[in-house]
Amino acid sequence: MKRIQILKRHIQAVKVKEEVKDTLTVLDNRTGVKYELPIRENMISAKNLSTVKDSKGNITKYIDPGYLNTVSGHTRVSFVDGEQGILEYRGYSIKELAEKSTFIEVAYLLIYEDLPTIQQLEEFSKKIMNHSSLPIELRNIMSCFKNDAHPMGMFISAMSGLSTFHPEANPALAGQSCYDDPYKRDKHISNILGISPTISAAAYRHKNQKEFNNPRDGGYIENFFYMLHHEKGTDYQPHPVLVKALDVMFILHAEHGFSCSAAAVRHLASANTDVYNCIAGGAAALYGTLHGGANEAVLRMLMKIGSKANVPAFIEKVKNKEEKLMGFGHRMYKCYEIRPKIVKTIALKVFEVCGREELFDVALEIEQIALKDPYFIKRRLFPNIDLFSGVVYKAMGFPPEFCPVLFAMPRLVSWLAHWSEFLDDPNRKITRPQQVYTGHRNRKYVPQCDIKAQVKIDLEVPNTITEAQIEPSDRYMNP
Repeated sequence: MKRIQILKRHIQAVKVKEEVKDTLTVLDNRTGVKYELPIRENMISAKNLSTVKDSKGNITKYIDPGYLNTVSGHTRVSFVDGEQGILEYRGYSIKELAEKSTFIEVAYLLIYEDLPTIQQLEEFSKKIMNHSSLPIELRNIMSCFKNDAHPMGMFISAMSGLSTFHPEANPALAGQSCYDDPYKRDKHISNILGISPTISAAAYRHKNQKEFNNPRDGGYIENFFYMLHHEKGTDYQPHPVLVKALDVMFILHAEHGFSCSAAAVRHLASANTDVYNCIAGGAAALYGTLHGGANEAVLRMLMKIGSKANVPAFIEKVKNKEEKLMGFGHRMYKCYEIRPKIVKTIALKVFEVCGREELFDVALEIEQIALKDPYFIKRRLFPNIDLFSGVVYKAMGFPPEFCPVLFAMPRLVSWLAHWSEFLDDPNRKITRPQQVYTGHRNRKYVPQCDIKAQVKIDLEVPNTITEAQIEPSDRYMNP
């Protein structure tokens, strides 16, 4: 008898479980119509949501300014949990990669999904270095920039200009399927990774009115330092601590999901834009002070504050909305994430070589006050990676305006990884968000000025067009 009761309870539990559906029931109070929308991976498809219509049959659209809760695609590149402060590249924690890996190894991981073997890493590094030379014509173009031009502007322009040297990468010229060949795709990836330090160093040298340095054999970061600082007649060797510090900084900045810049690259790729202009577009998005330009903005903010003694007054101005606090808050993170903590450790190592940077103490004072202030705690505003990264770069000798370039160089890896992943997505479509029009309608044109010699064309389309009507005039034909 007891077994029968247990069996009945089990059957009842199975029935209840079967009745639970992975759907969202929506009742439209305007029409009284009830909709059941499927839920897949804890997401509702906007396409299914479009079945909801008003009494006139108009589709009810989903509005989400800034894409705060809109998923535009799947990715295997990185995992971000803003509530827990977790960041993983292809399943590996960012802390472990920063401690044990190198930037080139991480670049391989992000682009090709797995950590490389020793042989794969050697081949990958060699391919990158073999593509590090800047075309002489592009060097000449960069030489034409004003000396006070922003390095990021030069970087973006040069990356876009690089596309003209690779017609085989242009789908308009080489065919819509020019990236289907993995070998050709890898060639452009290696080329962009290899040439970006050369472009960056050229922008740095040009701003300092110095001749460009050609790349040389060696490590990725060592070669970058060489192109930045080598002078004729000297045997420049970068300090190994600074090389390691910049390598770790590059790892920390290499990837962060569908960020503004990665989304921009995917957006451009959806139109079948060539990879060089996709990357230039990503760099342009990164340039903004609310994205990669924030490290420059933070540094300028710290320079404006000047000293620890001025921090409390500055914080009060921030709370009164008289000043803007940079280096705090993040779209994703609602806790104190790991990256700024690692950057603080890197800063101390750099100071042992270059001397302590006073602005670091200003940043620490801001951090200490903000972490205890209810104003910031309530708003869940915690330090982000930009609070300390600019200070590290300044200690290394970089000017504030070069900080976004130092962000763009490693983030190239993210853009290339997402670009390649997007090309392989069977569900990819050209990106075209919906809009809500709020402007004028049906306005009648009223001439505002008298144009005597204006050519008038009758745009009334006839039912049929004869050959005589489309016959060109000899007067305007080429001889």
